[in-house]
Formats: sequence, structure tokens, C-alpha cells
Amino acid sequence: MAVDRRNFLWRTAKLGGGLFAFGLPRPVFAQYSSRAAAAFPGLVVRAHDPHLRPKGGKADPDKVAALLDRAMMALFRVDRPVDAWRKVVKPGEVVGLKVNCIAGRGNATTHELVNAVAERLRKAGIHPGDIVVWDRLNQDLQEAGYRIQYKKNKLRCFGNDAVGYDPRLFTFGSAGSLLSRTITEICDAVINLPVLKDHGIVGVTLALKNLFGAIHNPNKYHLNVGDPYVPDVFMFPPIRKKVRLTICDATIGQYEGGPSYIPRWFWYPNTLLVATDPVALDRVGWEMIEQKRKQKGLPSLKQVKREPRYIFTAADKNHRLGVADLQKIKVVEA
Repeated sequence: MAVDRRNFLWRTAKLGGGLFAFGLPRPVFAQYSSRAAAAFPGLVVRAHDPHLRPKGGKADPDKVAALLDRAMMALFRVDRPVDAWRKVVKPGEVVGLKVNCIAGRGNATTHELVNAVAERLRKAGIHPGDIVVWDRLNQDLQEAGYRIQYKKNKLRCFGNDAVGYDPRLFTFGSAGSLLSRTITEICDAVINLPVLKDHGIVGVTLALKNLFGAIHNPNKYHLNVGDPYVPDVFMFPPIRKKVRLTICDATIGQYEGGPSYIPRWFWYPNTLLVATDPVALDRVGWEMIEQKRKQKGLPSLKQVKREPRYIFTAADKNHRLGVADLQKIKVVEA
């Protein structure tokens, strides 16, 4: 995807000389009511197109866009895609698209999906200069085929290393981290665009864990199969408040060996999972990965001691990030 260059030297100057220019970071403690964060708790839309790749490995951009439109209309129960997007964002907001590029071009959020989302945001009234494609590192984005762009008149694309981290220490439960300025200062809203992936340490990496890409120290939080660290990080106020929608790129998938790209265990589900409830989406995505593992004769994640129990923790009374019980999750096919 060609993403035009953007110049934010003005913002760099505004932010000052980095972390140490602000003195010691101060902790920020998350306080939440019992109200669920999701607009539609327990609702996941699953849109599938078996003909998404008419010529083999490359997805048809028009078919990806049509799949996205179907999913968004089903989730928000509207007759036009633009009406769905207007329920997510409003003109004048800066919208971040949090992609997942750690595995490089083979297993990153696809350009076709990012292009389709960006185009629909424009139709909903978001100026191209107010759309930011972002991830942890410029290098990760580049290796996934994205071009780093800073200029403010068109779509931007950069990593946390380009803008630095907010000096405040955000804390919740067992987690304490600095957050990227992309989410604390630049963006008003975030659309989460993870990939359907197995993870060799924490079981799966979907909606909840994709926000590890917003913190400075994700390496600290893989103990105990990510529990409770993954949901604790998602509870940091800028993440909890600004992530409005998750569109899981399940047009591609990795059912073993993730988060890296290993062709032996890679497949094409040709699906999008869309939800405002990240926990319900993760639970449905986890089930898809388990079904594929079973089909391929692999043991379950529980059997290999990688069951992602953190998804259930995310639904407990201390987090209330969404619904984890499959019996209470409604999956709508679109």
C-alpha cells in the first residue's frame, strides 16, 4: 500500500526533548465503573467470502471492501456502510489504525483491509490527514510493505519509535507501562486491526494483545501465558477509552508457530471478525484457531499449556472488558 509522506516536525518540536525532558514519570491509575466498555457486548460479526482470492494467494481488494461493508452493516444494523462508520467516528477526529506487522509482509494486517478501512473513514468525513496507520516500529511497518509517511496533508504511517512515549506511567493490576504518544496525544479514536494468529507464548494474539504494540515494555508481560497482563494493559485509560472497534484480519491466519510467519502452519480463512467487544472477538477467534489445529491433527492450546486464560480474566469483575462465555456470545454471519 502506498501511504503518502507526512511531516510532523511541528509535533516533534511541540513534544519537546523526549522522556527525560519531563522529569520522572507519574503513575496514572485506571478507575472504572461497572459499565461494559463494548457498545454491543457479546456480539461478533463473522463475514466470510470463499472467493476472496480468485487467483490464489492475493485477495481481491474489491471483495475485501465488500466483505468489510457487509460486516459493518451487520454489526451496526444499518443499510449503508457509511452510516455504520458514522457511529464509530466523527469528522474532526484523528483516527488511528493499529495494525499488526511484527511478522513482516507474509503475516501482517493486509494492505487491502487497511485501504478499505481508510477509504470508508474518508467517506464518513474523516480527512485523510487525520488517519494514522501505526505499530510499534517503523521497521516492522516497512517489512510488512508499508511506507513511513509523516506529512500532514495525507494519510500518515509511522511507528512508536518515530513519536516516542508519553512520560506518564500508566498502571492497572500487575501492569505498568509508558504508552505511545500516538494513542495518548495524536489519536482521538483507535480502530484495532489485529491478525488471526496463534502465539507461541500466550496462546493467541488477537484484539486484546494487539495493544501490546502501544506500550514500551511488552516483553515483561508474557509470563503465565499473559494472564493477567494482557487484560491489565488493555485497561490503561487511553486504550480502554479510545479503542472503539476491532476488525480482525482473518483473511489470513496462523494456527501454529505464531506470531511469526511460518508457511507450514499458515492458511487463508478469507474472513473478517468485527466487534466492539474485544473479549468476545478474541474468544471467537481462539475457537477458530482451535478448530484449525484439530483439523490439522495438532493438540489443543490447553494440551500444550498455552491456553489463553487471560481472555476469561478480561471478562471478570475487575476488568469487565467484554463477554468470554461462548454460550453468551452471539455470532452473526454476514
